[in-house]
Amino acid sequence: MNVNLKTRPRRLRQSAAIRSMVRETELNARDFIYPLFVRHGDGRTPIVSMPGIDQVSTLEAVREAEKAAKAGVPAVILFGIPAEKDPVGLENFSENGIIQQAIRAIKKEIPEMVVVTDVCLCEYTDHGHCGILNTGEHFQASLPEGYVLNDPTLEVLGKVAISHAECGADIIAPSGMMDGMISAIRDALDAKSFELMPIMSYAVKYASAFYGPFRDAADGAPKFGDRKSHQMDPANIKEALREATLDVEEGADMLMVKPALAYLDVIRTVKDAFPELPMAAYNVSGEYSMVKAAAEKGWIDEEKVTLETLLSMKRAGADLMITYHALEAAAWLKS
Repeated sequence: MNVNLKTRPRRLRQSAAIRSMVRETELNARDFIYPLFVRHGDGRTPIVSMPGIDQVSTLEAVREAEKAAKAGVPAVILFGIPAEKDPVGLENFSENGIIQQAIRAIKKEIPEMVVVTDVCLCEYTDHGHCGILNTGEHFQASLPEGYVLNDPTLEVLGKVAISHAECGADIIAPSGMMDGMISAIRDALDAKSFELMPIMSYAVKYASAFYGPFRDAADGAPKFGDRKSHQMDPANIKEALREATLDVEEGADMLMVKPALAYLDVIRTVKDAFPELPMAAYNVSGEYSMVKAAAEKGWIDEEKVTLETLLSMKRAGADLMITYHALEAAAWLKS
């Protein structure tokens, strides 16, 4: 059969060498940020809902950061599990808090490792919410009891950011979705002469069902209610642009979309709006655990599915991916 086709896209798919030459998007280990859950004490505690991920001591956090450095992964992001919780989360900005200890330890042993710190209240408060609650001395009669108060929370976030900066953090990453959080943190840092400290904003963070395993990992599930009063409605994308725009105007240096896989359209939309700013995508715990569970059943090839998933995030516009698969993905890319 003679078909007169002038254009045949398959011409550029004939061999692995040609496919590699014309490949549009490449994954690299340097694209990854590796999350660590740091707790007091010694050793490790496996996180049942996240196979392969543990809560780790400060010493073990250093060892994990060393593994990341050897794998070519340039950064870790730290989440802390405090010794005690209270309504405000005092350990969050304590000089001897678990994150403060971990920052100092990692930077001492691996100074070239970029240490990103999550700045929020949920892991540290006894109620598990991302801010100061409308109760007790903070009670405002115009708001429902138990409502997460925005402005009083901003002051605490500023204290946390300063505390992390003083310990040697390289990037501050506020995640609580409080209105004005970037401005408040920027002002607090600048007032303490940390004007060069970059802020990676969780600018677009949805109230997602994909966070389930993280709440086990960070021991940060809310004791009542949910986080829909501050995290975004998954149905909205115009609101994502509004949130990102506000954070850029307030001084954010980097933007993030969380979760990633179900929000690739949001990543692309925000990246197109702010192409000059680095864009991070958070490949969240639920996305990780679903792949792990299906792979354990033998239903999927974990390596191929993971790399394809991460590639989709980069293709959508992410420059960086926060992923629990960071070490494994880096090894797979090398092999």
